Amino acid sequence: MTALVLGLVMGLSVWGIFAGVRMYRADAKLPTDLVLALEVGATRTGAVDSLVDRLGMRYAPTVLRLMGPKQVAKYRRKIDLAGNPGGLTIDRYAARRAVYGFLGGFGGLIFLLKGNYLLAIILFAFGAFWTEVGIWSAIRIRKDVIERTLPDFLDVLAVVVSAGLGFRQALDRVASKYEGPWADELRITLRQMDLGMSRRAAFTELRRRNDSEQVAMFVTALQQGEELGAPIVDTLVALAKDMRRTDAQNARRKAARAVPKATMMITTFMVPATMLLLGAGLLLGSGTDFSTITGK
Repeated sequence: MTALVLGLVMGLSVWGIFAGVRMYRADAKLPTDLVLALEVGATRTGAVDSLVDRLGMRYAPTVLRLMGPKQVAKYRRKIDLAGNPGGLTIDRYAARRAVYGFLGGFGGLIFLLKGNYLLAIILFAFGAFWTEVGIWSAIRIRKDVIERTLPDFLDVLAVVVSAGLGFRQALDRVASKYEGPWADELRITLRQMDLGMSRRAAFTELRRRNDSEQVAMFVTALQQGEELGAPIVDTLVALAKDMRRTDAQNARRKAARAVPKATMMITTFMVPATMLLLGAGLLLGSGTDFSTITGK
């Protein structure tokens, strides 16, 4: 009898879970760009992120209202700079922030009540910052890839333009041979021009979407060359040389900053540890009788 009741309760529980999930998915209204992100980004997002988006989609509008217009604009800008990794949009970001914030806050509160303050702080930090960690990392990686790709791209573009193609056709031809964030940005720019946006406005939007000095140099040089009537090939070649010179200067600057850090690490940790190891080896190898010192 007990087994029958237990089986009935388990069956009702499973049915209730499936019914609840079905009602939840039927009633939830997805924001427009979150629907697009879930459809377009489904193949580029892991199973965990997709599950988190599904769980938090109901609360995304509430999170956006709590953030306020200024914060929403700020994070929308960050997502643009990150290149919308995995189909990320501002609504999808809000959905993840709701889920991770709840998990971190709830777990942190439990450990705080238990007196485990270290784990509580870690969980609170997870809830507050985990969503931003992926964006910060994507911004840095994307910026490095674009700045590393741009000089070679300009050299190839200059060769294609000097062969007789117009700038628009050459840009399309060279962009189709590249992959990565810079090629994606150029395809967006070309698509905007196809939809009627002027070349100047499209490249201004390109500069706005990228927080890179080299991209800003590229757009500024093109716009100034267009205004002054300078040959585009000479502009591209000179720009590529300037970018490579800037990259070399930045590399030397990073190396100069790394030397004091490496020296500090060596003198703080490695030298004392080596001295202790050598001293202990000499002392143990000398056969000294420590009984006279310890009294044992």
